[in-house]
Amino acid sequence: MGTICELFLEREKTNLSKYAFLTANTKGREHPYVPSDMRTEFQRDRDRIIHSQSFRRLMNKTQVFLAPTGDHYRTRLTHTLEVTQIARIIARALRLNEDLTEAAALGHDLGHTPFGHSGEDAMRELYSKDFSHYQQSLRVVDHLERDGKGLNLTWEVRDGIVNHTGSNMASTLEGVIVKFADRIAYINHDIDDACRAGILSENDIPKHLRLVLGNSHSERINTMVSSVIKASTDQNKICMSEGVGQATNELRSFLFANVYTSPVAKSEDGKAKEMLGRLFEYYEAHPEQMPALYFRNVEQEGVKRCVCDFISGMTDRYAIELYKKLFIPHEWSN
Repeated sequence: MGTICELFLEREKTNLSKYAFLTANTKGREHPYVPSDMRTEFQRDRDRIIHSQSFRRLMNKTQVFLAPTGDHYRTRLTHTLEVTQIARIIARALRLNEDLTEAAALGHDLGHTPFGHSGEDAMRELYSKDFSHYQQSLRVVDHLERDGKGLNLTWEVRDGIVNHTGSNMASTLEGVIVKFADRIAYINHDIDDACRAGILSENDIPKHLRLVLGNSHSERINTMVSSVIKASTDQNKICMSEGVGQATNELRSFLFANVYTSPVAKSEDGKAKEMLGRLFEYYEAHPEQMPALYFRNVEQEGVKRCVCDFISGMTDRYAIELYKKLFIPHEWSN
């Protein structure tokens, strides 16, 4: 009997689809490493991500509603877990590589800014119009985690992380699954949170979309996930059936018009962006006050790049407390 890792690799060859990406075919890691007898390379990536500081910080980063006081609103961490669950179900049904899918899903938002997409917009204004959370996620795993050493992830997991959104397309089917799972997750949980916040009710969703996708959170997810599985079975591509895909895109547009730009959801955006702007300006003028991880790279990468890394990694709560410390007067006590 070989090692446990060899057993896993043999199972992949025997049980996975001919379209699956086999772990044995990985392009590997940038830096030399010692293989594990217990885990495959994608299993190791999953564990490295879960144990990273940036993963833990997701619990205090905004999904849609900034710094919500309710306990049941999604955060960036719960979003990530929902994406991962959906992605694994699809990968399992299609007999693709669950370990690769899971690792890419868990890491896809590690570089997301505080205050959600408002923070991302702020970094585009303050640092570079080309800033994006998915490129920052890759920067986190490559250069910022483990005190600047990075997580040294496999090429395929990194590819899935940086290509999970927009017009980008991952090189593996497993990476493409993450793209679909991300959209399915945020469309449905953002509706759920919007209903909780009183912005929407289920009946506000256009009737023709409810007829196609379902009348509840669970029905919609089931319809979308089932559509991906059925449309992608025995094919070398990941897709949705035409009808469900069109309805899903319409529902996403409905959310942009009625939730993401809602005065309730956006009520604190201006304050958040102004706060991040003040923090950026302060640390650009005083880079030596940043943690050593960021300050030591100033000469090589420039002040703006390092301040962007520092602020992008903050949680909502940390950014607010830091702002108070720097700019809000304290009462004198002796």
